[in-house]
Amino acid sequence: MTDKMSRAARRNKKTTKKKTSGKRPIWKTILFTILFIGLAAGIVGGAVGIYWIATAPDLDPDKLNVPLSSTLNDKYGEPFTTLELENREQVKYEDLPQVLIDAVVATEDARFFEHKGIDLRRLGGAIVANITDGFGSQGASTITHQVVENFFLSNEKQIKLKVQEQWLALQLERKYSKEEILEMYLNKIFYGNNSYGVVAAAKSYFGVEDLNDLTLAQAAILAGLPQRPTAYNPFRDPELTAYRMNTVLDLMVRHGKVTEEEANEAREVDIVAMLAEPEESSTKYGAFIDKVADEISEKLEGINIYTDGLKINTTLDTNAQERVELLLTDTEANPLNYGSDNVQGAIVVTDTKTGAIQAIGGRRNSTGSQELNYAIDKRPNLQPGSTIKPIMSYGPAIEYDKISTYHQINDDAPYQGPGMEKPINNITRTYSGWVSARTALSQSLNVPAVKLFEEVGADRAKSFGEQLGLDMPDNLYASDAIGGGSLTVTPLEMASAFSVFGNGGVYTEPYAVESVEFPDGSTVELRPDSEPAIEDYTAYMITDMLKTVFTDGTWASGSMGGLPVAGKTGTTNVDDGSAGDRWFIGYTTNYTVSTWVGENIVDGKRVGLPDSVDWTIAQQMFRETMLHVSEGIDTADFQQPDSVVKLAIERGTNPPELASDHTPAAQKVTELFVRGSEPTTTSEKFDQLDAVSGLNATYNEDDHSIHVEWDYNTDSDVSFAVSASVDGGSMQELATTEDMSLDISEVEAGAKYTIQVVAISNENNSITSEPASTSITVPGGDEEEEEENIPPVSSLSATYVEDQGIIDVSWNYDGPPAAFEVTVNGGQTQTVQSQGIEISGTFSPGETYSISVTPIGQEGDVRGDSQSTSVSIPQAEEPEEPEEEPVEEAPEPEEDEDEGEEAPPEEDETPDEEEQSDE
Repeated sequence: MTDKMSRAARRNKKTTKKKTSGKRPIWKTILFTILFIGLAAGIVGGAVGIYWIATAPDLDPDKLNVPLSSTLNDKYGEPFTTLELENREQVKYEDLPQVLIDAVVATEDARFFEHKGIDLRRLGGAIVANITDGFGSQGASTITHQVVENFFLSNEKQIKLKVQEQWLALQLERKYSKEEILEMYLNKIFYGNNSYGVVAAAKSYFGVEDLNDLTLAQAAILAGLPQRPTAYNPFRDPELTAYRMNTVLDLMVRHGKVTEEEANEAREVDIVAMLAEPEESSTKYGAFIDKVADEISEKLEGINIYTDGLKINTTLDTNAQERVELLLTDTEANPLNYGSDNVQGAIVVTDTKTGAIQAIGGRRNSTGSQELNYAIDKRPNLQPGSTIKPIMSYGPAIEYDKISTYHQINDDAPYQGPGMEKPINNITRTYSGWVSARTALSQSLNVPAVKLFEEVGADRAKSFGEQLGLDMPDNLYASDAIGGGSLTVTPLEMASAFSVFGNGGVYTEPYAVESVEFPDGSTVELRPDSEPAIEDYTAYMITDMLKTVFTDGTWASGSMGGLPVAGKTGTTNVDDGSAGDRWFIGYTTNYTVSTWVGENIVDGKRVGLPDSVDWTIAQQMFRETMLHVSEGIDTADFQQPDSVVKLAIERGTNPPELASDHTPAAQKVTELFVRGSEPTTTSEKFDQLDAVSGLNATYNEDDHSIHVEWDYNTDSDVSFAVSASVDGGSMQELATTEDMSLDISEVEAGAKYTIQVVAISNENNSITSEPASTSITVPGGDEEEEEENIPPVSSLSATYVEDQGIIDVSWNYDGPPAAFEVTVNGGQTQTVQSQGIEISGTFSPGETYSISVTPIGQEGDVRGDSQSTSVSIPQAEEPEEPEEEPVEEAPEPEEDEDEGEEAPPEEDETPDEEEQSDE
């Protein structure tokens, strides 16, 4: 049995072996599958590649000389300009200097004279980069490829176009010589400044008529321009031009075109001194077109708005654009006086809701586009001044810590925090003690701003600024809280950041181009998406505080025609402490306007603005712009969101307490709180006492006196003020007593006495009761005599009390009982029983008010003669504009940081800001 089973087992084993040996190994299956898929893909890819090559455009020689103009439309779809070639000249290869050839080849295509149109080494590197970093991350374009792209294909990063580009490059190399191809390239390429071809560029930038006169530095600049012609334009940004020039010189040294010594000598040139005078452009709205060119260059690589035949739909409001250009041009029609021909200015108008740029004024007395555009070009020394305070301190404190607009900050003394070598001061070197966040921001006080910044923390302040679209430095210090640190901005960036406050916390990247339509009819939409950036309560509460700037703050004298508007002033300082820049950024629900004045260059050095430049010039620019663009349209007020609560708070309470029913109106202030963090405790400071009861007056014939008595809760620690009036005259206080009775002696026979008693707390004399009163007529005396003649009042005087906004009028009167009729400017009339009155209302500075007082007998039919006096309301002096004081911290971004602003003090106004404050 065992033997049979063993044989059966062997048979089974043999059978199993046969079955196993019949299977193909799995690795062979996988290899076969991969080879099959690869072969199939190769066949398909080859077929597709052949199709793409077959459908590639022909090398049409006519295309080598036909640039296409582009049309720009405004926000309403109406064309406002056509961009076309205005500056183009040809050059033959034999007329090119060797230094220019070497610079171009070293920069663009080092093996140009060696390859056949395709640089295989460069192509291999590009393939690896595109696999690791994504398609389109690196190109392998040779000069030949660029000629093909510029003349025959678009610059889109599509595989189809890249295949066609390789094919056409090979065809171009077969049809034309290297010299002819390089000649095509240098005659076609765009160099910025409306210059096409290297001849036009050399004349435009350097005034060089003959290319053989080019220096090494000039050749390096020209060779570097085509990569980013707008950005590297030396008229706009000489520093960035120098950076690119040095890159080209490094490449020339690497490829043996020049020596290191020659390159170093070229690096020493003064680029600005080497430039020719810029020519005036006939193109309209050049500063706005600069932004259009920058935007398309960033979003659509390789597209040339001057030669590609585009239809560009922009956000331009021509009405707003013409206004800002007028305000920046010295003409009789300009209502502004800049006070100096040497200072520069810029204005930006954006749509608060959408971020669409409505207008850009890039500089004063502009000659056209391709100049230094102060509105959009980043400069290393342009600090924001106190305009940054809502962003660095108050905004993040509301956003993250939910402080209220009443939040109390101790403005007690110069502030010197940890790591600060020098304290930060307020501009006037005076301090107000505990102030609300609203007061500190609207008055632009420096010490509270820095203290709040340190409470918030630099990291959270940085994050908040980034949410508003600002390019924040890696590290922030106390000086950044008042706009005098390492953060630099442009007017466009600040307009964009402030518009978030006006748009309920929603951010949209500012943009000038809605869409671009290509000659083939295809369209690319470029409008950016909007996204929530900060909480709606932060946006609204900052806005509400910045509205105070126009009523009680650093520009309380600014008249905005009733527009609901919010804004912030700002000033920076140069080395000698004078104002180097003045800012104003403000917004309505429709528009945001950013204005700047500065850049006073004397003998090549930036100095402070001269005294002839009005300290409110930036505010005037804002007003003249905002009122114009807002004319004839509805401007809604900012809407309070449900996340915000508005409450009446009792002044002086800390933490805040709700005002009670008995809190005097002058002691109440309305402030905003984030819902859920509002106070619930009501102040008891002005609680009212119970009135006295049982008040009674009796006449004592024996001593000819009136005895007055009353009842009160004896547990209360109070005194009683007793007053009386005779025959309807004014109430006169007789005595204050802790007793509950009082005798009035030597009373007048036949007179009627009205007696009043008020309870007063002995712990807090501001807490009183309602008055209780009673009347008694003293017996005796003759029958009421006929009213005598009423004498006029005497010693009439009127004084304007500025801190209360009232006119205090007083007089004396010696005659029978009478009332007094007070008339202001022959119109407004009021009758009082007392010998004085406080007149409130809105008084215009510089106006004189006439006040007359006429006594009137008790029966009303006998009037005395009128007496008159007058009072003049003083003119409001210019408020002293805060400055920023340099703050030395480790590490200090720059030696000569501007951190302050200064201005003449405004009469009886808290000075603007201290170190880097503004108006």
